[in-house]
Amino acid sequence: MSQSRRATISEPIRVFDGFFKVDRVLVSHERADGTMSPEEPRFIFERGDSVAIILLNLDSETVVAVNQFKVPSAIGRRRDDPTTTDGWITEAIAGMIDEGETPEQAVIRETKEETGYRIKDPKLISRFFSSPGGTSERIFLYFAEVRDADRIEAGGGLDGEDVAVLHVPMRDLFDQLDRGSIEDPKLAIGAYRLRDFIKSRKSVN
Repeated sequence: MSQSRRATISEPIRVFDGFFKVDRVLVSHERADGTMSPEEPRFIFERGDSVAIILLNLDSETVVAVNQFKVPSAIGRRRDDPTTTDGWITEAIAGMIDEGETPEQAVIRETKEETGYRIKDPKLISRFFSSPGGTSERIFLYFAEVRDADRIEAGGGLDGEDVAVLHVPMRDLFDQLDRGSIEDPKLAIGAYRLRDFIKSRKSVN
C-alpha cells in the first residue's frame, strides 16, 4: 500500500536527550505532481521500537491485559474534563525492545515481567507505526495462548511500575470493542484479530 517517491533526509541532530529523545532533520520529498517540496525542518520523537501481545488464557477463556497509571492518559483526558486526575488505562501487555533484543525475545520478556506468564513461540499479528506523524516507533504485535500453569511468577512489572494484571472475559472484551470503549489501539487491533481467530476455529470444529 506504500507508494515510494524520492526524498532527501539529512542526518538527525539530537535536540533533546532525556528519557525520551527528539531529533531534528531537514527533509524534502517528491510531491504527487512530481515536483520536490522545499527543504524544511522536521522534529521526530525517538524512542525505538516496541512490542505488544494479545495473551489468551485457554483455561479461563480470558484475555490477559494490564492496567497502569500513565500521565499522558490523564493529560489527554483533561481535554474533556480539566479537573480529572484519571490516568489509569487498560492496555495490551507491552514494552520497549532493549538494545540487542529481537522483537520475539522482547515480547517473551515483557510478558513475564508484567504478568508472570511464560510464553513460547509467540505469533506475529502485525507490525505498524504507533503515530507516524511524530514518532519513528514501530509496534510489533503478537498473539500467544497460555494455561494457568504457565503463570510462574506474580508479574506486576519492574520496581515502581505498579502494573495490575487483569483477566478480561472474551465476551466483555468484544463488548467493549463494539462499544468503542477500548482506549488502547494495541488492544483494539488485537481484539479484532482474536475475534476472527475464534470464529475461524469454531468453523473448523
